[in-house]
Amino acid sequence: MGGGLIVAIGAQNAFVFSQAVRRNNALLVALLCSLCDAVLIGVGVTGIGAAVAANPVLGRWSAWLGALFLFWYGLGALRSALRGGCLEDEARVLVTARATVMATLAITLLNPHVYLDTVVLLGAVSGQYAQDARYVFGAGAATASVLWFFTLALGGGMMAPLFRSRGAWRVLDGVVCATMWGIGMRLALHGMSL
Repeated sequence: MGGGLIVAIGAQNAFVFSQAVRRNNALLVALLCSLCDAVLIGVGVTGIGAAVAANPVLGRWSAWLGALFLFWYGLGALRSALRGGCLEDEARVLVTARATVMATLAITLLNPHVYLDTVVLLGAVSGQYAQDARYVFGAGAATASVLWFFTLALGGGMMAPLFRSRGAWRVLDGVVCATMWGIGMRLALHGMSL
C-alpha cells in the first residue's frame, strides 16, 4: 500500500528524479524525502490522520495553497523547457546544499498530496490493525519510501548521459511542468469541492 502511493507519479518524485539527472545533491534529496515521509507516516499511524481528514477548512486551505505552489513550480519548469538547456548548461549552475535542502523541504512539505498519502490515507489504513501491528505497517511504508527515493536518485544519475541533448532536457522539464500543473489542478478542484 505504501509503495503504491509513493511510486505514483507526483511532484515529489518528479523533483527527486530531475535533481538526480542534474546530479544536484541527489542522495541528500532522497534522504530528506525519505525522512519527511517516515515522520509523516509515523504521525498518520498514531491516529492523527483521521482527525485531520475530518476538518474541511484545513483541507480547503491546504488544497489551495498547495495548488498555488505547484503552479509556481511548474511555471519554472516550463520556462526551463522553453529555454532548452542541456546537462552541460545545468552543470555550470552550482546549487548549494542549503538551497537544495530548502527546495526539497518546500516541494515535500508544501504539497498537500504528501499529507493526504502519508498522514491521512496510510494513517486510516493502519487504523484497522492492532496498536503494535499499526507501527509495523508504518515501518513497512517508510521502508518502501526509502527504497523508492534512493532508486530514483541513483537511477536518475545513471540516466544523466541521455540528458546531454536539449531535446531530452526539454522533455524532462515538460513532464515536470505537466505533472506539477496536473496535480495543482486536481488540488484546486478538490479545494473548490470542500
